[in-house]
Amino acid sequence: MATTPAAAARLLDSLQTDLRALSNEAKRKYPPVKEAAEAGILKIKTLMAKNKDIIPALVACSGEILQPFLLGCDTKNIKIVQICLVSVQKLISYEALSEVAARNVVNMLWSMMESGIEEVKVLQTLLVLLTTSHIVRGDILAKAIVICFRLHFFKDTTTSNTASATVRQVVTIVFERVLNEDETLKDSERPEVDMESQKAGSKAAPPSLYSSATDAYLLFQDLCYLVNADQPYWLVGMTEMTRTFGLELLESVLNSFPQVFLKHEEFKFLLKERVCPLVIKLFSPSIKYRQGLPNPPSPSPVEKPYFPISMRLLRVVSVLIQLYYSVLITECEIFLSLLVKFLDGDKPMWQRALAMEVLNKICVKSQLLRSFCENYDMKEHASKVFRDIVNGLGSFIQSMFVSPVPDRSVSQAVTGSVTPVQHPSSSGQAMMGNLHVGGGVTPQPAFVYRGIWIPLVQVSPLTSAKPTYLEMLEKTDPPICTIQDGYALSVAFNCLLDIVKGVSTIITTELETEQAKQVQNESERQDSHDTQIDLVSRCDPELSELWECLINSSWCGVLPSLSLLLDASTDETATESILKSMQVYASLCGKLNLNTPRDAFITSLCKASLPPHYALTVLNIQTTSTSAAKDRGHRRTSSRDNMLMGYAEGGMSENADGRNQVVAVGSPLPTVLGTQQGPVMLTAKNLQCMRAILSVAHCHGGILGTAWHLVLSTLQHLTWILGLKPASGGSLKVGGAADGPNAVITTAVMAELPVLSAMLSRLFESSQYLDDVALHHLVDALCKLSSESMELAYANREPSLFAIAKLLETGLVNLPRIEILWSPVTGHLLEVCQHPHLRMREWGAEAVTALIKAAMAYKYEPQLHENLRLQTMLLSPLQELSAVPHADIRQKQLECVLQVIQDSGETLEHGWPLILQVIGSVTEDQGENLIRVAFQSLQLVVNDFLPMMPCQYLQVCIEVASKFGLQSQELNISLTSVGLLWNIADYLYQNRNKIKVSLVKDTEYLPTNGEGGIKVSQVPPSDVLWLCLYSKLADLCVDQRPAIRKSAGQTLFSTISAHGSLLEQPTWQTVLWQVLFPLLDRVQKCSGDASTVKSESTTGNILIHHSRDTAEKQWAETRVLSLAGVARVFNTWRHALKHLGDYPRAWALLLEYIEAAALSNSSEVSLAALNSFQEILQIQSTESRGSGKDGIDGHGTGNGESKSRQVSENRTSATSNSTGDTTIDDIALWSNAWRVWHNIGIQLTNPADSNKMQFIPCQAFLTALVQIFPPLFEYIKPRFVSADLQKLCIVLRSAVSVPVSAESSPFIVPSFVESKITALQDAVLNAIHVVQKAISDGAESMQTMYPMIFHQLLTFVSFACQSPNYRNLNTKSSVSQATISKQERWANFRHSNSSQPEWVSMNYVPFAEKSLQMVVELYKETATQKSVVEDHVLQNIIKTLQMPLGMKYGCPSQSTWKLSIAALLEILRIALPVARNNSSNSHFMGMWSELAIALEHFLFSQQSTPPTLSIDEFQEHESIDIEVVQLLRDEVLPYPSSFPKPFMASIMSVLNRGSIHSTSTSSFTDTDTGRQLREEFAKACFETLLQFSFITESVITNEGCITKMALSALLTRCQEVLKQYVEDEKLSGKCPLPRPRMSEMSFVLKAVGTLLASLKKAKPGNVDHDTWKQVIALYPNLVDCTTCTSSQVCKNLKEVLHHYHCLLSVPPTAIQNSL
Repeated sequence: MATTPAAAARLLDSLQTDLRALSNEAKRKYPPVKEAAEAGILKIKTLMAKNKDIIPALVACSGEILQPFLLGCDTKNIKIVQICLVSVQKLISYEALSEVAARNVVNMLWSMMESGIEEVKVLQTLLVLLTTSHIVRGDILAKAIVICFRLHFFKDTTTSNTASATVRQVVTIVFERVLNEDETLKDSERPEVDMESQKAGSKAAPPSLYSSATDAYLLFQDLCYLVNADQPYWLVGMTEMTRTFGLELLESVLNSFPQVFLKHEEFKFLLKERVCPLVIKLFSPSIKYRQGLPNPPSPSPVEKPYFPISMRLLRVVSVLIQLYYSVLITECEIFLSLLVKFLDGDKPMWQRALAMEVLNKICVKSQLLRSFCENYDMKEHASKVFRDIVNGLGSFIQSMFVSPVPDRSVSQAVTGSVTPVQHPSSSGQAMMGNLHVGGGVTPQPAFVYRGIWIPLVQVSPLTSAKPTYLEMLEKTDPPICTIQDGYALSVAFNCLLDIVKGVSTIITTELETEQAKQVQNESERQDSHDTQIDLVSRCDPELSELWECLINSSWCGVLPSLSLLLDASTDETATESILKSMQVYASLCGKLNLNTPRDAFITSLCKASLPPHYALTVLNIQTTSTSAAKDRGHRRTSSRDNMLMGYAEGGMSENADGRNQVVAVGSPLPTVLGTQQGPVMLTAKNLQCMRAILSVAHCHGGILGTAWHLVLSTLQHLTWILGLKPASGGSLKVGGAADGPNAVITTAVMAELPVLSAMLSRLFESSQYLDDVALHHLVDALCKLSSESMELAYANREPSLFAIAKLLETGLVNLPRIEILWSPVTGHLLEVCQHPHLRMREWGAEAVTALIKAAMAYKYEPQLHENLRLQTMLLSPLQELSAVPHADIRQKQLECVLQVIQDSGETLEHGWPLILQVIGSVTEDQGENLIRVAFQSLQLVVNDFLPMMPCQYLQVCIEVASKFGLQSQELNISLTSVGLLWNIADYLYQNRNKIKVSLVKDTEYLPTNGEGGIKVSQVPPSDVLWLCLYSKLADLCVDQRPAIRKSAGQTLFSTISAHGSLLEQPTWQTVLWQVLFPLLDRVQKCSGDASTVKSESTTGNILIHHSRDTAEKQWAETRVLSLAGVARVFNTWRHALKHLGDYPRAWALLLEYIEAAALSNSSEVSLAALNSFQEILQIQSTESRGSGKDGIDGHGTGNGESKSRQVSENRTSATSNSTGDTTIDDIALWSNAWRVWHNIGIQLTNPADSNKMQFIPCQAFLTALVQIFPPLFEYIKPRFVSADLQKLCIVLRSAVSVPVSAESSPFIVPSFVESKITALQDAVLNAIHVVQKAISDGAESMQTMYPMIFHQLLTFVSFACQSPNYRNLNTKSSVSQATISKQERWANFRHSNSSQPEWVSMNYVPFAEKSLQMVVELYKETATQKSVVEDHVLQNIIKTLQMPLGMKYGCPSQSTWKLSIAALLEILRIALPVARNNSSNSHFMGMWSELAIALEHFLFSQQSTPPTLSIDEFQEHESIDIEVVQLLRDEVLPYPSSFPKPFMASIMSVLNRGSIHSTSTSSFTDTDTGRQLREEFAKACFETLLQFSFITESVITNEGCITKMALSALLTRCQEVLKQYVEDEKLSGKCPLPRPRMSEMSFVLKAVGTLLASLKKAKPGNVDHDTWKQVIALYPNLVDCTTCTSSQVCKNLKEVLHHYHCLLSVPPTAIQNSL
């Protein structure tokens, strides 16, 4: 080491001090020493003065400086020697000695050794010398080592022990020098090794070794010689040597410096040629002892093994095997064989224990075990060392129990036997459960088997603690009492565990390495689910063979030993270690596909987890162990099998239940082979083994293969005994009393059951990490187990549901690779679902439905909706459940469907057909509940998931929905299903474009022929859906339930009407001929066959209106709905239907259905038929607004006039807008319609010939019939001729003549108070109006029909005064009810006692008046028409009006005569000018007399004025009379030459008659007569007469003669009135005359005044002389009236008298006239 100058200076100072001390000590006795010391001091001083680098200088002169100290040691003086040795040690420590000086030091120490002086100091000095530097080498080193050896054998203990330690240290130093030398020279080229001389027996070191290596070589060689009792070659001077110390040194060197021996061939030579032979030689006594061989021929007895030597030899052997096995393969085979032999039972126990400890050290080294197997067991002719080791350990363990060592004497103990094992029955210790315990302490861990108790010594891991026997270096005798009982068994137990661990480490590590290489070398990584066996098969074959050899060589020894120890173990920790080892071996066997050993270990685990005899019955071990499974490894011999069976049978028989606490008692699970009688008990060890099974299955499930069945069967039995029952999701829970037999379970285990359940669940959850093959093995095992349970259930025994639950759990965690297990799992579960046992099939259904729901909800890649095959596979089991007859299974199935739709409806895609088929597979005989659940699913599909459903599956959805409509179990469901069909239709319409595009791509899915015989070959794919929908709705329309028929019908026709725009032409043809017309035919047939008797089967217990209380009435409603729907379709989609080639035939057929329905005896059907008829005639208004509308405008007309007229106007407008459409205006079509209409009208309204009571149509029917004509007429009017009009008039006249029944009359017949026409009457007039309008707008040829129109209207006008008769019915006139309201008539009807039906004629007054108005309007337009003139229309009008005009106040309604006179006046204002212009026309000749009669009858009616007539009404009526006079004054009198003279005379007679209208009574006291006097009318007549007689300035002509005569009569009548007035006044006295008399007097006076004024203004010659005479003759009468007291009369009288002042003389005109 480097020395600093200061340290060097301190060294020199110390040396000077030592030299002075030496000089002082030796100055008296040893002068030479004194002188040498002084010379040394001087030398040191000189050295200090001359040299800066002191140490090198000191080394150079170290001989001189050392000389005083050497001389001092020679003196043998203790004090001087001590001073000298201290100084020498200082020089050595500072490396201040040269090699020569060092040699001198060794020689000096040798001398001291021989002299026995300061032995310890000598050893210390040697140790320092050898430690601090390498200057001591070669022979001097050997001499130094010899010194140590010789001191080791001194008798002084201290010296001996110190020397012993020094020797060990020196030997270590020598070999450390080799390491340093190798490190220093590692880059230099080593000389070639030549060991030929050594092989020839040379003891010299090989020349190839360097100096340090040479020293080490010679030292180790001499140690071997010494141990072998030979003379050393290098260690010259050795006098003695013990083998024990030599073996210790050899073991120390071999253990500490394996690098030296493994690196240098020379040292390897020593191992092979010196060490191994020596060890084998020294083993000889141990091998030969007690082997039963004959004595050798030598006289010496067989040498007994000596413990110190044997122990040290085994230590050396342990080192050789552990460290030098690679260079001593052959030798180690011998050593290992010897070790195994040491385990034999005839060897002393200490020797067996020693060998066990060595094996324990070896077994820790896994690579050694690998080498053993590779170099021995795999060789054909080599010893099976590894197998023998394992078997030896097994035999040793078994011998401890099978052949217990009896109590031995002291002499036997001296030979090396251990303290004997104890039988628990003879032990004096406290016992608890047959276990040794101390006071207040827990039982000691031990192994107990067949009454033999062997304690378990807790041997710590060998890496931190030393073996017991191998470390007894100070012992000379075998330890007998100092070693614990059971130590050897405990070591053997550890060896066994270490072997298991070693084998596992080897195989696992190398297998992982190989797999990593495979992954790295492959271009594509292996699939994550490649099997373990596949990976092994791709490994290096040599490695695979090695791994198999490791297993096959060991498992036959390991398994019996572990099984025995497991059976005997009473310690939980030990048991856990055993179980862990068995798990490891089972997994290794599985990985290498060694099925037989794997199954053997699994069987052993399963056996340990069950009660003893229960296990034999359940596991059937003999069958299992000898099964013909694949066996690629070693096959156990029969002897080992028998021994294992012995353990299984006998080892558990004695104290099995007592060695462990019973923690659970339960009922045995019945099996196919039989059922154990009585309860079975489980111990804590059973549960611990159960956890081990769970662990091996969880961690190594991939390699279990066919052993899964064994494992699962065991777990099934254990869970049954523990009372664990399946719960949701497949997990297990503690079952209740209702779940099966109760188990008696301790509190501790009860708390552990959830943990066991969780472990079971984790086991099957871990199946997701299994490869595909392993997963199949698991599934097959579960299915097999479940099949066994099914067999039990067939025998009516309670089955276990374990397998079914775990199949579910396995499936749920393996959804990512569901295709692997789906078929076997679901296939088996479907079988379970058909089992007659209730709980079993319930769980089967629960499992399969839970799997389906989870599988459908799982997120796959690619996604589920993109994988048709996967979807079909997942949903197929759900469909197959439909074949199961059990209702509870179907319930589960449908609930699953509902859940799948809710959770996975978005991703079903191609799974919809299966889902829908499942929903639709429910039949009526399966009950309402199933139907209800299935329908919930269908509702969910239609309401929420139609957009997600591929379009090609919509047809299936429609079919399924219709099935629910047809089911008869639940009415509400049927009704709702019809609503779903409507929703589907709405969806089809809203997504029409998408559906059309999609179906074009998928046309191959849609069938060419639909259900029900509907041919769709020519129909576009998108229309097939509509056809299917319509067909299904049509089927529902003939359901036996009225509500369904109604709902379906409404939906069908609303759908067609709303969405028909999507249908193409071929589709429409199919709809007509295969849906609509067949529907009408079926409905008509069903309606005809329906019962007319009220039945509870039809109506149930529900109170139903009388209109629906029979099947016939209910079918009538359906017929109504169907016919109306078809008509509406024709109406709405006429633009699409018109292009069909067979449209005329369809039209004709529809009309036939309408005609048949209209002629039905059911008023409801007949009326609906007419409504349908009307519906199909409204097509034009829709088309005129454009085709393709979704809605239908107008479903009929109202009852009022405005609606009828509006319809007529709409039709007219429509016709004008569509005249160019030749198809719509096809006359043939509408002629057919006209024919049907006429047939209906004639057959129902024409009076029958017989007296038999015929069906009388109701007013609503007749109204509808008549209302049909206007729209129909719009299409037939181009060909409408007089004959047709005549037919029309017959129908209209007959229709309006039909009476109503007395029952309904209060609701139909309007009172005269209301004065409004009925709907029928309005419709009739509207029909006339339509024809009239068409005639006016039509060609000239049509105008010849005007007279017929007038004739019809006039006929209706006549009804005002005379109601028509209908057939032979005696009708009650409604005239008697003219003054009461409807409410009063209804009250009269309710209180009527008549049981016979009566007929009441209608109130025709409003109708007649309306007809009259139409006559007026029509005549205004047609007065000048030729046909009107020629056919005497005016004359007919006047003649018709004569009756109401003549009756006047006698008319049923006072409005009639008023309207008649108004109409007449209005017509005359138009007609008279025409007549004047055609005065020579003979067509008017008969009219004048009729007109004169009519006017006379009206103005002077025979009917008296009603007494209730008010003054205002009288004045109003008088004003009407005045209007007539005014008409004559304006239109007749001015043109006397234009009219016939008889007519004019009649007119003047009327005027004369009206000019003075005196009262009809002669009593001057009658006060009411004034009301009968029409003063203004008379005045008007009088003035009119005067106006046209005298006012004219021209000379009067002959025509005025009549007027002059009338004027004379008028003056006479005035004179009579004046005379009578005077007389009455006289008679009245003071009483005034009545007001009428006074008024009459006033009027006469005024008339006279007016007359006088007119006469004075007249032309000369116009007033004859007689007239003047009469005027003058009035004067006296006027004078007589001057006594009148009435001021008004007096006033008028005064005015008249004033006119007479110019008459007092004869006027000149009179003279001239007389001349």
